Amino acid sequence: MIIDAPKYRGKQEYLLVYAELINAARHRGTLTYQEVAEIMGLPLRGSHMGAETSRLLGEISQEEHEHGRPMLSALVVSTAGSPGAGFFHLARHLGKLQVATPAEEQPFWEQEKEAVYAAWKTVPKPPVP
Repeated sequence: MIIDAPKYRGKQEYLLVYAELINAARHRGTLTYQEVAEIMGLPLRGSHMGAETSRLLGEISQEEHEHGRPMLSALVVSTAGSPGAGFFHLARHLGKLQVATPAEEQPFWEQEKEAVYAAWKTVPKPPVP
């Protein structure tokens, strides 16, 4: 989803989902769309859930892109284990994805997910003398 006017940026739902995505990135994990919906206080299925989770994730990824970081929404997957079409649509809009076929989308997603993990990896604390 391409976001022109933010609906969630700065709101509690945005911050909670953003924090969970960073936590998932630091632990090399993922979240499901249902988990995002639950954090947002939405029903766990239906078109309203899909539209609103897509909108919020789009806002997060656009902001990350503006700050030179990879798309955090790469960590959100369906129960089948892959991102939805909106993820790839936004990646194309942001100029990050140039391929045209679904078979070519998988490698992009894997690379973007690894870039998210690298960007948010836990930096070991130096030992205390």
